[in-house]
Amino acid sequence: MTGSDLYVKIADENNEFEQIYQLNYQTFVKEIPQHRPNSQEKLIDRFDSENVYVIAKIDEAVIGMICVREKRPFSLDQKLGCLDAIVDLSGKPCEIRLLAVCEKYRRGTIFYRLVHKLVSYCLAQQYTMALISGTTRQSKLYKKMGFLPFGPLLGQKDAQFQPMFLNEENFSKQSLVYKRIIEKHERLSYEKQSFLPGPVSIPSDVKEAFNAEPISHRDRQFVTTMKRVKLELLRRTNAKQVQIAMGTGTMANEMVAAQLSKLGGKGLILACGEFGERLIAQGTRWGLDFDTIQHEDWSSISITQIQRRIEQIGPIKWLWTVHCETSTGYLFPIEGLTMLCSQYNFKLCLDACSSLGTLPINLANVYLASSVSGKGLASYPGLALLFHQESIEPSKHLPAYLDAGYYQKNEGVPFTYSSNLLLALQQALTHHHCSENLYKRLLKILCEEKIDVLKHDSYSPAILSINLPQDLSSRIVGDSLKKASILVSYESHYLLKRNVIQLALMGVMKEKNVLAIVEVLIKTIQTLRKQASTL
Repeated sequence: MTGSDLYVKIADENNEFEQIYQLNYQTFVKEIPQHRPNSQEKLIDRFDSENVYVIAKIDEAVIGMICVREKRPFSLDQKLGCLDAIVDLSGKPCEIRLLAVCEKYRRGTIFYRLVHKLVSYCLAQQYTMALISGTTRQSKLYKKMGFLPFGPLLGQKDAQFQPMFLNEENFSKQSLVYKRIIEKHERLSYEKQSFLPGPVSIPSDVKEAFNAEPISHRDRQFVTTMKRVKLELLRRTNAKQVQIAMGTGTMANEMVAAQLSKLGGKGLILACGEFGERLIAQGTRWGLDFDTIQHEDWSSISITQIQRRIEQIGPIKWLWTVHCETSTGYLFPIEGLTMLCSQYNFKLCLDACSSLGTLPINLANVYLASSVSGKGLASYPGLALLFHQESIEPSKHLPAYLDAGYYQKNEGVPFTYSSNLLLALQQALTHHHCSENLYKRLLKILCEEKIDVLKHDSYSPAILSINLPQDLSSRIVGDSLKKASILVSYESHYLLKRNVIQLALMGVMKEKNVLAIVEVLIKTIQTLRKQASTL
Protein backbone atom coordinates (compact mmCIF):
# COMPACT_ATOMS: atom_id res chain seq x y z
CA MET A 1 0.00 0.00 0.00
CA THR A 2 1.27 3.47 -0.87
CA GLY A 3 0.34 7.03 -0.13
CA SER A 4 -1.31 7.31 -3.55
CA ASP A 5 -3.36 4.10 -2.99
CA LEU A 6 -4.84 5.45 0.26
CA TYR A 7 -7.22 8.39 0.49
CA VAL A 8 -9.10 9.96 3.39
CA LYS A 9 -12.51 11.61 3.14
CA ILE A 10 -15.78 12.40 4.93
CA ALA A 11 -18.13 9.44 4.47
CA ASP A 12 -21.14 10.29 2.29
CA GLU A 13 -22.07 7.12 0.37
CA ASN A 14 -24.36 4.25 1.40
CA ASN A 15 -21.75 1.55 0.80
CA GLU A 16 -19.29 3.50 2.98
CA PHE A 17 -21.73 3.58 5.90
CA GLU A 18 -22.37 -0.17 5.55
CA GLN A 19 -18.62 -0.79 5.81
CA ILE A 20 -18.39 1.60 8.79
CA TYR A 21 -20.97 -0.50 10.66
CA GLN A 22 -19.01 -3.68 9.86
CA LEU A 23 -15.70 -2.16 10.99
CA ASN A 24 -17.45 -0.82 14.12
CA TYR A 25 -18.62 -4.36 14.93
CA GLN A 26 -15.22 -5.92 14.24
CA THR A 27 -13.50 -3.43 16.56
CA PHE A 28 -15.97 -2.84 19.39
CA VAL A 29 -17.60 -6.26 19.58
CA LYS A 30 -15.05 -8.83 18.44
CA GLU A 31 -11.81 -7.09 19.38
CA ILE A 32 -12.83 -4.84 22.29
CA PRO A 33 -15.82 -6.52 24.01
CA GLN A 34 -17.77 -3.31 24.55
CA HIS A 35 -21.03 -4.52 22.92
CA ARG A 36 -22.83 -7.83 22.57
CA PRO A 37 -22.52 -9.89 19.36
CA ASN A 38 -25.38 -10.04 16.87
CA SER A 39 -26.15 -12.22 13.87
CA GLN A 40 -25.87 -9.32 11.36
CA GLU A 41 -22.28 -8.61 12.50
CA LYS A 42 -22.98 -4.90 12.18
CA LEU A 43 -22.83 -2.26 14.92
CA ILE A 44 -24.70 0.99 14.26
CA ASP A 45 -23.75 3.68 16.74
CA ARG A 46 -26.64 5.17 18.69
CA PHE A 47 -25.61 8.64 17.51
CA ASP A 48 -25.11 7.51 13.94
CA SER A 49 -27.37 10.14 12.36
CA GLU A 50 -25.44 12.93 14.14
CA ASN A 51 -21.92 11.56 13.58
CA VAL A 52 -19.54 12.90 10.95
CA TYR A 53 -17.32 9.99 9.91
CA VAL A 54 -13.80 10.49 8.60
CA ILE A 55 -12.79 7.34 6.75
CA ALA A 56 -9.64 5.94 5.11
CA LYS A 57 -10.16 3.96 1.90
CA ILE A 58 -8.11 1.84 -0.46
CA ASP A 59 -10.00 1.61 -3.72
CA GLU A 60 -13.58 1.02 -2.49
CA ALA A 61 -12.68 -0.63 0.84
CA VAL A 62 -13.04 1.31 4.09
CA ILE A 63 -10.04 0.32 6.22
CA GLY A 64 -10.15 2.97 8.95
CA MET A 65 -12.52 5.46 10.58
CA ILE A 66 -12.98 8.04 13.30
CA CYS A 67 -16.01 10.25 13.98
CA VAL A 68 -16.90 13.59 15.54
CA ARG A 69 -20.17 14.91 16.95
CA GLU A 70 -21.05 18.30 18.39
CA LYS A 71 -24.61 17.81 19.67
CA ARG A 72 -25.07 17.33 23.40
CA PRO A 73 -25.65 15.34 25.45
CA PHE A 74 -22.35 13.64 24.62
CA SER A 75 -21.86 9.98 25.47
CA LEU A 76 -19.66 11.22 28.35
CA ASP A 77 -22.57 13.29 29.65
CA GLN A 78 -24.52 10.09 30.08
CA LYS A 79 -21.59 8.12 31.50
CA LEU A 80 -20.40 10.73 34.02
CA GLY A 81 -23.66 12.53 34.77
CA CYS A 82 -21.97 15.79 35.80
CA LEU A 83 -19.61 16.52 32.94
CA ASP A 84 -19.75 20.35 33.24
CA ALA A 85 -18.73 20.13 36.88
CA ILE A 86 -15.61 18.11 35.99
CA VAL A 87 -14.31 19.98 32.94
CA ASP A 88 -14.84 23.49 31.50
CA LEU A 89 -16.99 23.08 28.38
CA SER A 90 -17.40 26.78 27.57
CA GLY A 91 -16.96 27.64 23.91
CA LYS A 92 -17.84 25.10 21.24
CA PRO A 93 -16.90 21.55 22.32
CA CYS A 94 -17.15 18.33 20.30
CA GLU A 95 -16.78 14.65 21.04
CA ILE A 96 -14.48 12.34 19.07
CA ARG A 97 -15.29 8.63 19.07
CA LEU A 98 -15.04 5.29 17.28
CA LEU A 99 -11.40 5.26 16.20
CA ALA A 100 -10.89 1.97 14.35
CA VAL A 101 -8.38 0.72 11.78
CA CYS A 102 -8.33 -2.76 10.23
CA GLU A 103 -5.62 -4.79 11.92
CA LYS A 104 -3.52 -5.42 8.80
CA TYR A 105 -3.26 -1.65 8.14
CA ARG A 106 -2.30 -0.40 11.59
CA ARG A 107 1.32 0.19 10.70
CA GLY A 108 2.19 3.32 8.75
CA THR A 109 0.38 6.63 8.49
CA ILE A 110 -3.30 5.67 8.36
CA PHE A 111 -3.94 6.70 11.97
CA TYR A 112 -2.16 10.05 11.44
CA ARG A 113 -4.02 10.68 8.20
CA LEU A 114 -7.38 10.04 9.84
CA VAL A 115 -6.63 12.33 12.77
CA HIS A 116 -5.06 15.02 10.56
CA LYS A 117 -8.21 15.10 8.42
CA LEU A 118 -10.38 15.11 11.55
CA VAL A 119 -8.42 17.96 13.19
CA SER A 120 -8.66 19.98 9.97
CA TYR A 121 -12.43 19.43 9.97
CA CYS A 122 -12.71 20.41 13.64
CA LEU A 123 -10.72 23.60 13.11
CA ALA A 124 -12.94 24.49 10.15
CA GLN A 125 -15.99 24.02 12.42
CA GLN A 126 -14.30 26.28 15.02
CA TYR A 127 -14.50 23.72 17.82
CA THR A 128 -12.64 24.87 20.96
CA MET A 129 -12.32 21.52 22.71
CA ALA A 130 -12.46 17.81 21.85
CA LEU A 131 -13.50 15.08 24.30
CA ILE A 132 -12.76 11.36 23.96
CA SER A 133 -13.25 8.14 25.89
CA GLY A 134 -9.79 6.71 25.25
CA THR A 135 -9.21 2.99 25.70
CA THR A 136 -6.61 2.39 28.39
CA ARG A 137 -4.79 0.17 25.88
CA GLN A 138 -3.85 3.32 23.95
CA SER A 139 -3.44 5.82 26.81
CA LYS A 140 0.18 6.60 25.85
CA LEU A 141 -0.86 7.31 22.28
CA TYR A 142 -3.64 9.71 23.33
CA LYS A 143 -1.32 11.57 25.70
CA LYS A 144 1.21 11.87 22.88
CA MET A 145 -1.57 13.45 20.81
CA GLY A 146 -2.00 16.12 23.49
CA PHE A 147 -5.07 14.75 25.29
CA LEU A 148 -5.25 15.21 29.07
CA PRO A 149 -7.09 12.73 31.31
CA PHE A 150 -9.91 13.76 33.63
CA GLY A 151 -12.52 11.98 35.72
CA PRO A 152 -12.69 8.28 36.66
CA LEU A 153 -12.17 5.21 34.46
CA LEU A 154 -15.32 3.97 32.70
CA GLY A 155 -16.47 0.63 31.31
CA GLN A 156 -15.97 -3.00 32.25
CA LYS A 157 -12.77 -4.48 33.67
CA ASP A 158 -11.66 -5.93 30.30
CA ALA A 159 -12.73 -2.81 28.30
CA GLN A 160 -11.94 0.29 30.32
CA PHE A 161 -11.93 3.87 29.01
CA GLN A 162 -10.41 7.09 30.30
CA PRO A 163 -12.22 10.42 29.70
CA MET A 164 -9.77 12.89 28.10
CA PHE A 165 -9.86 16.33 26.50
CA LEU A 166 -7.84 18.32 23.96
CA ASN A 167 -8.03 22.13 24.10
CA GLU A 168 -8.06 24.66 21.28
CA GLU A 169 -4.35 25.51 21.43
CA ASN A 170 -3.26 21.87 21.17
CA PHE A 171 -5.87 21.32 18.45
CA SER A 172 -3.96 23.67 16.12
CA LYS A 173 -0.53 22.33 17.13
CA GLN A 174 -1.52 18.73 16.51
CA SER A 175 -2.67 19.51 12.96
CA LEU A 176 0.87 20.65 12.12
CA VAL A 177 2.41 17.69 13.97
CA TYR A 178 0.37 15.17 11.99
CA LYS A 179 1.17 16.92 8.73
CA ARG A 180 4.90 16.70 9.44
CA ILE A 181 4.66 13.03 10.45
CA ILE A 182 2.81 12.16 7.25
CA GLU A 183 5.27 14.09 5.07
CA LYS A 184 8.25 12.46 6.79
CA HIS A 185 6.77 8.99 6.35
CA GLU A 186 6.10 9.61 2.65
CA ARG A 187 9.69 10.79 2.13
CA LEU A 188 10.99 7.61 3.74
CA SER A 189 8.39 5.33 2.20
CA TYR A 190 9.66 2.69 -0.20
CA GLU A 191 6.34 0.98 -0.84
CA LYS A 192 5.76 2.53 -4.25
CA GLN A 193 9.00 1.30 -5.80
CA SER A 194 9.15 -1.82 -7.94
CA PHE A 195 12.40 -3.47 -9.01
CA LEU A 196 10.67 -5.62 -11.61
CA PRO A 197 11.72 -5.40 -15.28
CA GLY A 198 8.04 -5.07 -16.10
CA PRO A 199 5.69 -3.57 -15.34
CA VAL A 200 7.99 -0.75 -14.29
CA SER A 201 7.25 2.42 -12.30
CA ILE A 202 5.63 4.87 -14.72
CA PRO A 203 5.88 8.70 -14.57
CA SER A 204 2.66 10.52 -13.66
CA ASP A 205 2.51 12.42 -16.96
CA VAL A 206 2.70 9.12 -18.86
CA LYS A 207 -0.20 7.79 -16.78
CA GLU A 208 -2.13 10.95 -17.59
CA ALA A 209 -1.47 10.55 -21.32
CA PHE A 210 -2.63 6.93 -21.16
CA ASN A 211 -5.92 7.99 -19.58
CA ALA A 212 -6.86 10.27 -22.48
CA GLU A 213 -10.06 9.60 -24.41
CA PRO A 214 -9.37 6.84 -27.00
CA ILE A 215 -9.33 7.81 -30.67
CA SER A 216 -9.57 5.78 -33.88
CA HIS A 217 -6.35 4.50 -35.44
CA ARG A 218 -7.63 6.06 -38.69
CA ASP A 219 -7.96 9.48 -37.13
CA ARG A 220 -5.55 12.14 -38.43
CA GLN A 221 -4.39 12.86 -34.88
CA PHE A 222 -3.48 9.20 -34.38
CA VAL A 223 -1.54 9.04 -37.65
CA THR A 224 0.34 12.23 -36.72
CA THR A 225 1.17 10.83 -33.27
CA MET A 226 2.42 7.59 -34.84
CA LYS A 227 4.78 9.52 -37.12
CA ARG A 228 6.13 11.60 -34.24
CA VAL A 229 6.72 8.56 -32.06
CA LYS A 230 8.56 6.78 -34.85
CA LEU A 231 10.73 9.83 -35.57
CA GLU A 232 11.73 10.09 -31.90
CA LEU A 233 12.55 6.37 -31.74
CA LEU A 234 14.74 6.71 -34.82
CA ARG A 235 16.44 9.79 -33.41
CA ARG A 236 17.26 7.93 -30.22
CA THR A 237 18.68 4.85 -31.92
CA ASN A 238 20.13 6.08 -35.25
CA ALA A 239 18.05 3.36 -36.90
CA LYS A 240 16.75 4.01 -40.39
CA GLN A 241 13.19 2.71 -40.01
CA VAL A 242 10.89 1.37 -37.28
CA GLN A 243 7.54 -0.40 -37.26
CA ILE A 244 5.22 -0.46 -34.24
CA ALA A 245 2.85 -3.37 -33.65
CA MET A 246 0.43 -4.28 -30.89
CA GLY A 247 2.22 -6.88 -28.80
CA THR A 248 5.08 -7.78 -26.48
CA GLY A 249 8.81 -8.36 -26.91
CA THR A 250 8.06 -11.92 -27.96
CA MET A 251 5.87 -10.51 -30.73
CA ALA A 252 8.72 -8.24 -31.89
CA ASN A 253 11.09 -11.22 -31.97
CA GLU A 254 8.56 -13.21 -34.01
CA MET A 255 8.70 -10.39 -36.55
CA VAL A 256 12.51 -10.68 -36.60
CA ALA A 257 12.28 -14.44 -37.13
CA ALA A 258 9.75 -13.88 -39.91
CA GLN A 259 12.18 -11.62 -41.77
CA LEU A 260 15.05 -14.09 -41.25
CA SER A 261 12.89 -16.82 -42.81
CA LYS A 262 12.67 -14.62 -45.92
CA LEU A 263 16.38 -13.86 -45.87
CA GLY A 264 17.35 -17.52 -45.81
CA GLY A 265 20.89 -18.79 -45.47
CA LYS A 266 22.67 -20.13 -42.41
CA GLY A 267 22.70 -18.12 -39.22
CA LEU A 268 24.18 -18.13 -35.74
CA ILE A 269 22.23 -17.56 -32.49
CA LEU A 270 24.02 -16.70 -29.24
CA ALA A 271 22.68 -17.79 -25.85
CA CYS A 272 24.28 -17.09 -22.49
CA GLY A 273 21.05 -16.82 -20.56
CA GLU A 274 17.31 -17.46 -20.56
CA PHE A 275 16.42 -14.96 -23.28
CA GLY A 276 19.09 -16.15 -25.68
CA GLU A 277 17.69 -19.65 -25.24
CA ARG A 278 14.25 -18.27 -26.10
CA LEU A 279 15.66 -16.92 -29.38
CA ILE A 280 16.92 -20.43 -30.16
CA ALA A 281 13.43 -21.80 -29.46
CA GLN A 282 11.83 -19.18 -31.73
CA GLY A 283 14.34 -19.83 -34.50
CA THR A 284 13.58 -23.55 -34.27
CA ARG A 285 9.82 -22.95 -34.48
CA TRP A 286 10.36 -20.94 -37.67
CA GLY A 287 12.51 -23.66 -39.18
CA LEU A 288 15.53 -21.38 -39.53
CA ASP A 289 18.88 -22.89 -40.47
CA PHE A 290 21.31 -21.91 -37.73
CA ASP A 291 24.14 -22.94 -35.48
CA THR A 292 24.48 -21.81 -31.84
CA ILE A 293 26.92 -20.73 -29.20
CA GLN A 294 25.11 -21.78 -26.07
CA HIS A 295 26.64 -21.49 -22.60
CA GLU A 296 24.59 -23.59 -20.21
CA ASP A 297 26.34 -22.00 -17.22
CA TRP A 298 25.23 -18.60 -18.59
CA SER A 299 28.78 -17.30 -18.71
CA SER A 300 29.48 -14.47 -21.16
CA ILE A 301 30.33 -15.06 -24.83
CA SER A 302 33.36 -13.18 -26.09
CA ILE A 303 33.89 -11.68 -29.55
CA THR A 304 36.84 -14.07 -29.96
CA GLN A 305 34.58 -17.08 -29.31
CA ILE A 306 32.11 -15.86 -31.93
CA GLN A 307 34.91 -15.32 -34.43
CA ARG A 308 36.24 -18.84 -33.86
CA ARG A 309 32.81 -20.40 -34.30
CA ILE A 310 32.20 -18.56 -37.57
CA GLU A 311 35.54 -19.80 -38.87
CA GLN A 312 34.63 -23.36 -37.80
CA ILE A 313 31.15 -23.51 -39.39
CA GLY A 314 31.88 -21.41 -42.45
CA PRO A 315 30.11 -18.33 -43.81
CA ILE A 316 26.91 -17.20 -42.07
CA LYS A 317 24.30 -14.83 -43.42
CA TRP A 318 22.97 -13.52 -40.11
CA LEU A 319 23.67 -13.47 -36.37
CA TRP A 320 20.92 -13.07 -33.78
CA THR A 321 21.49 -12.32 -30.10
CA VAL A 322 20.01 -10.63 -27.07
CA HIS A 323 21.69 -7.26 -26.53
CA CYS A 324 21.04 -7.16 -22.76
CA GLU A 325 20.62 -10.67 -21.35
CA THR A 326 18.09 -9.81 -18.66
CA SER A 327 18.55 -13.09 -16.78
CA THR A 328 22.16 -12.17 -15.94
CA GLY A 329 22.62 -8.48 -16.80
CA TYR A 330 25.27 -9.27 -19.42
CA LEU A 331 25.48 -6.70 -22.22
CA PHE A 332 26.82 -7.74 -25.62
CA PRO A 333 29.07 -4.98 -27.03
CA ILE A 334 27.35 -3.76 -30.22
CA GLU A 335 30.61 -2.25 -31.55
CA GLY A 336 32.39 -5.61 -31.42
CA LEU A 337 29.48 -7.37 -33.10
CA THR A 338 29.23 -4.80 -35.91
CA MET A 339 32.98 -5.14 -36.54
CA LEU A 340 32.45 -8.88 -37.01
CA CYS A 341 29.55 -8.08 -39.38
CA SER A 342 31.85 -6.01 -41.52
CA GLN A 343 34.65 -8.58 -41.40
CA TYR A 344 32.53 -11.66 -42.18
CA ASN A 345 29.75 -10.01 -44.18
CA PHE A 346 26.68 -11.08 -42.18
CA LYS A 347 23.62 -9.21 -40.91
CA LEU A 348 23.28 -8.45 -37.19
CA CYS A 349 19.95 -8.86 -35.40
CA LEU A 350 19.41 -7.79 -31.78
CA ASP A 351 16.80 -8.32 -29.10
CA ALA A 352 17.00 -4.87 -27.47
CA CYS A 353 13.93 -5.25 -25.24
CA SER A 354 15.83 -4.66 -22.00
CA SER A 355 18.40 -2.17 -23.31
CA LEU A 356 16.40 0.46 -25.20
CA GLY A 357 15.83 3.34 -22.79
CA THR A 358 18.25 2.11 -20.13
CA LEU A 359 21.39 3.27 -21.93
CA PRO A 360 22.37 4.95 -25.22
CA ILE A 361 22.02 2.49 -28.10
CA ASN A 362 23.23 2.85 -31.69
CA LEU A 363 21.37 0.69 -34.22
CA ALA A 364 22.83 2.37 -37.32
CA ASN A 365 24.58 -0.84 -38.41
CA VAL A 366 22.02 -3.32 -37.06
CA TYR A 367 19.92 -5.11 -39.66
CA LEU A 368 16.94 -5.86 -37.35
CA ALA A 369 16.31 -5.02 -33.71
CA SER A 370 13.32 -5.75 -31.49
CA SER A 371 12.12 -3.83 -28.44
CA VAL A 372 9.05 -2.87 -26.42
CA SER A 373 7.19 0.14 -25.06
CA GLY A 374 7.62 -0.90 -21.43
CA LYS A 375 10.83 -1.69 -19.54
CA GLY A 376 13.51 0.94 -20.13
CA LEU A 377 11.19 3.38 -21.93
CA ALA A 378 9.06 3.49 -18.76
CA SER A 379 5.70 3.28 -20.49
CA TYR A 380 2.99 0.63 -20.47
CA PRO A 381 3.69 -2.77 -22.04
CA GLY A 382 1.73 -3.59 -25.17
CA LEU A 383 3.60 -2.10 -28.14
CA ALA A 384 6.19 -4.19 -29.99
CA LEU A 385 8.94 -2.26 -31.82
CA LEU A 386 10.86 -3.51 -34.85
CA PHE A 387 13.80 -1.41 -36.08
CA HIS A 388 15.21 -2.19 -39.51
CA GLN A 389 18.04 -0.93 -41.68
CA GLU A 390 16.57 -1.58 -45.11
CA SER A 391 13.15 -1.12 -46.70
CA ILE A 392 11.07 -4.29 -46.45
CA GLU A 393 8.66 -5.54 -49.08
CA PRO A 394 5.46 -7.33 -47.99
CA SER A 395 5.47 -11.11 -48.26
CA LYS A 396 2.50 -13.28 -49.23
CA HIS A 397 4.08 -16.15 -47.30
CA LEU A 398 4.12 -14.46 -43.88
CA PRO A 399 1.18 -13.89 -41.55
CA ALA A 400 0.14 -10.27 -42.15
CA TYR A 401 0.36 -9.44 -38.45
CA LEU A 402 4.07 -10.43 -38.41
CA ASP A 403 5.00 -8.97 -41.79
CA ALA A 404 7.06 -5.80 -41.25
CA GLY A 405 6.77 -5.09 -44.99
CA TYR A 406 3.01 -4.97 -44.67
CA TYR A 407 3.32 -2.39 -41.88
CA GLN A 408 5.70 -0.31 -43.99
CA LYS A 409 3.42 -0.44 -47.02
CA ASN A 410 0.50 0.82 -44.92
CA GLU A 411 2.52 3.70 -43.45
CA GLY A 412 2.83 1.94 -40.11
CA VAL A 413 -0.88 1.61 -39.35
CA PRO A 414 -2.24 -1.54 -41.02
CA PHE A 415 -4.41 -2.72 -38.10
CA THR A 416 -6.32 -1.45 -35.07
CA TYR A 417 -4.13 0.12 -32.38
CA SER A 418 -4.61 1.38 -28.85
CA SER A 419 -4.29 5.16 -29.03
CA ASN A 420 -3.82 5.15 -25.24
CA LEU A 421 -0.67 3.04 -25.49
CA LEU A 422 0.69 5.19 -28.30
CA LEU A 423 0.03 8.47 -26.46
CA ALA A 424 1.63 7.07 -23.32
CA LEU A 425 4.73 6.04 -25.29
CA GLN A 426 4.91 9.47 -26.92
CA GLN A 427 4.96 11.10 -23.48
CA ALA A 428 7.43 8.55 -22.11
CA LEU A 429 9.86 9.44 -24.90
CA THR A 430 10.13 12.97 -23.47
CA HIS A 431 11.94 11.45 -20.48
CA HIS A 432 15.51 10.16 -20.36
CA HIS A 433 16.34 7.57 -17.72
CA CYS A 434 19.96 6.84 -16.87
CA SER A 435 20.64 4.39 -14.06
CA GLU A 436 24.41 3.93 -14.45
CA ASN A 437 25.44 6.09 -11.47
CA LEU A 438 22.77 4.49 -9.30
CA TYR A 439 23.88 1.03 -10.45
CA LYS A 440 27.49 1.73 -9.46
CA ARG A 441 26.45 3.09 -6.08
CA LEU A 442 24.24 0.10 -5.32
CA LEU A 443 26.93 -2.32 -6.51
CA LYS A 444 29.42 -0.71 -4.12
CA ILE A 445 26.98 -0.89 -1.17
CA LEU A 446 26.08 -4.53 -1.84
CA CYS A 447 29.71 -5.61 -2.26
CA GLU A 448 30.69 -3.83 0.98
CA GLU A 449 28.02 -5.88 2.75
CA LYS A 450 29.47 -9.04 1.15
CA ILE A 451 26.36 -9.61 -0.97
CA ASP A 452 27.36 -11.68 -4.00
CA VAL A 453 26.41 -9.67 -7.10
CA LEU A 454 26.87 -11.28 -10.51
CA LYS A 455 29.50 -9.25 -12.40
CA HIS A 456 30.55 -9.12 -16.06
CA ASP A 457 33.19 -7.42 -18.13
CA SER A 458 30.27 -5.79 -19.95
CA TYR A 459 27.22 -5.05 -17.83
CA SER A 460 23.80 -3.46 -18.12
CA PRO A 461 23.32 -0.56 -15.69
CA ALA A 462 19.68 -1.64 -15.37
CA ILE A 463 20.10 -5.17 -13.95
CA LEU A 464 21.58 -6.24 -10.60
CA SER A 465 21.61 -10.01 -10.12
CA ILE A 466 22.27 -11.30 -6.59
CA ASN A 467 23.53 -14.86 -6.13
CA LEU A 468 22.19 -16.17 -2.84
CA PRO A 469 24.07 -18.79 -0.78
CA GLN A 470 22.74 -22.32 -1.03
CA ASP A 471 21.47 -22.27 2.54
CA LEU A 472 19.15 -19.38 1.69
CA SER A 473 16.28 -19.89 -0.76
CA SER A 474 15.60 -17.15 -3.30
CA ARG A 475 11.88 -17.87 -2.91
CA ILE A 476 12.04 -17.27 0.85
CA VAL A 477 14.01 -14.05 0.35
CA GLY A 478 11.70 -12.87 -2.44
CA ASP A 479 8.56 -13.69 -0.45
CA SER A 480 9.92 -11.87 2.60
CA LEU A 481 10.70 -8.77 0.53
CA LYS A 482 7.27 -8.90 -1.10
CA LYS A 483 5.64 -8.88 2.36
CA ALA A 484 7.62 -5.69 3.01
CA SER A 485 6.23 -4.33 -0.31
CA ILE A 486 9.61 -4.55 -2.03
CA LEU A 487 9.11 -6.16 -5.43
CA VAL A 488 12.17 -7.89 -6.89
CA SER A 489 12.43 -10.51 -9.63
CA TYR A 490 12.66 -14.03 -8.26
CA GLU A 491 9.57 -15.99 -9.31
CA SER A 492 10.68 -16.84 -12.87
CA HIS A 493 11.65 -20.49 -13.14
CA TYR A 494 15.18 -19.69 -14.32
CA LEU A 495 15.85 -17.44 -11.31
CA LEU A 496 14.44 -19.96 -8.84
CA LYS A 497 16.54 -22.70 -10.44
CA ARG A 498 19.72 -20.65 -10.01
CA ASN A 499 18.78 -19.23 -6.59
CA VAL A 500 19.04 -15.63 -7.81
CA ILE A 501 17.06 -12.47 -7.10
CA GLN A 502 17.25 -9.42 -9.35
CA LEU A 503 16.83 -5.69 -9.08
CA ALA A 504 15.83 -4.03 -12.36
CA LEU A 505 16.65 -0.31 -12.38
CA MET A 506 14.08 0.62 -15.01
CA GLY A 507 11.25 3.12 -15.02
CA VAL A 508 11.03 5.97 -12.50
CA MET A 509 13.82 5.66 -9.91
CA LYS A 510 14.28 8.07 -7.00
CA GLU A 511 17.76 7.56 -5.60
CA LYS A 512 16.85 8.26 -1.94
CA ASN A 513 13.96 5.85 -2.22
CA VAL A 514 16.10 3.14 -3.80
CA LEU A 515 18.88 3.48 -1.22
CA ALA A 516 16.35 3.14 1.61
CA ILE A 517 14.94 -0.01 0.00
CA VAL A 518 18.37 -1.58 -0.50
CA GLU A 519 19.09 -1.11 3.20
CA VAL A 520 15.94 -3.11 3.98
CA LEU A 521 16.92 -5.72 1.38
CA ILE A 522 20.36 -6.18 2.93
CA LYS A 523 18.94 -6.47 6.45
CA THR A 524 16.38 -9.01 5.21
CA ILE A 525 19.08 -11.19 3.63
CA GLN A 526 21.30 -10.94 6.71
CA THR A 527 18.43 -11.78 9.09
CA LEU A 528 17.30 -14.76 7.03
CA ARG A 529 20.89 -16.05 6.84
CA LYS A 530 21.19 -15.90 10.64
CA GLN A 531 17.90 -17.74 11.00
CA ALA A 532 19.02 -20.39 8.50
CA SER A 533 22.33 -20.92 10.34
CA THR A 534 20.52 -21.69 13.60
CA LEU A 535 18.35 -24.42 12.08
